[in-house]
Amino acid sequence: MRILIAEDETIIRLDLRDMLVRAGFEVCAEARDGEEAVALARSEQPDLAIMDVKMPKLDGIDAARRILEERPIPIVMLTAYGQAEIVSRAVEAGVYGYLVKPFREQDLLPAIQSARARHDELQALREEAESLAEALASRKAIERAKGLLMEKEGLTEADAFARLRKASQASGRPLKVIAEAVVATLGVDA
Repeated sequence: MRILIAEDETIIRLDLRDMLVRAGFEVCAEARDGEEAVALARSEQPDLAIMDVKMPKLDGIDAARRILEERPIPIVMLTAYGQAEIVSRAVEAGVYGYLVKPFREQDLLPAIQSARARHDELQALREEAESLAEALASRKAIERAKGLLMEKEGLTEADAFARLRKASQASGRPLKVIAEAVVATLGVDA
């Protein structure tokens, strides 16, 4: 797993890199401020980012928000502050994990695993939602096309569906595409 570290304190950044490398991760980039983190996330395409909340130029939460707008990746926030308002802002931005300094290696690795798992679950849910939305759109188009064929051609529902299916098979195009063409053609004056 390729990890981006964004931490303005050099000693903490080096310590973090050492922990990650010992654990078998690849540190693909290191940023000293939020703007650099956003640029490196764009250019290096890390699998995960570990970011400090308080950084120069752009704080870690705003940087995380920008990174996630471009490409969703799991992000673990590090901070010396455990204030509820900061945690709330981080969660709102889409951050998957949160560690309060000083942290230990045995705290960091589970936070990475947890963030990765939560990210993967959310990605699977997004894909499922997109798939369901696509299936619903297909079904609506097919139902509309069947209705138009029944109305304009005097067909039964079964015959209208059979005609759509036959056109789909003959053309090698998806049923949804055929249904949309029927709706575009027959639905003009409807």
